[in-house]
Amino acid sequence: MSLSTRHISLFTNNLKPLQMRTHKDLEVWKLSIEFVTELYSITASYPKDELYGIVSQIRRSAISVPSNIAEGFGRNTTGELNQFLGISKGSLAELETLIEISFNLKYIDGETKERILVTISQLFRMITGLKKSLGK
Repeated sequence: MSLSTRHISLFTNNLKPLQMRTHKDLEVWKLSIEFVTELYSITASYPKDELYGIVSQIRRSAISVPSNIAEGFGRNTTGELNQFLGISKGSLAELETLIEISFNLKYIDGETKERILVTISQLFRMITGLKKSLGK
């Protein structure tokens, strides 16, 4: 079924139905954009010799989440959107691993690690919920 002919009903934070016209209407996209910005700020304090290593990898995997949501939404079918949402979930799993490594290397403290992991978990659940809503 074409996305342009299918109305996807999601809920905003206040649980009122939202008719989506663009990926920018998605709460998960909005949160993932904020998350990218936060991760850029956090990784700015990493050692300079990690700029092309773990910093680059964290930033690329974080950017992949909202980018794939947007690209999937811009495609022609629900199946393609579903595929791109799956890629976003994979990027979150990669990001979770990179955050664990960052903590082990003492680039971030435990509080920062937990804050990031909570957001990753929240985004993962939101994407999973969106994928489930597409199957209905």
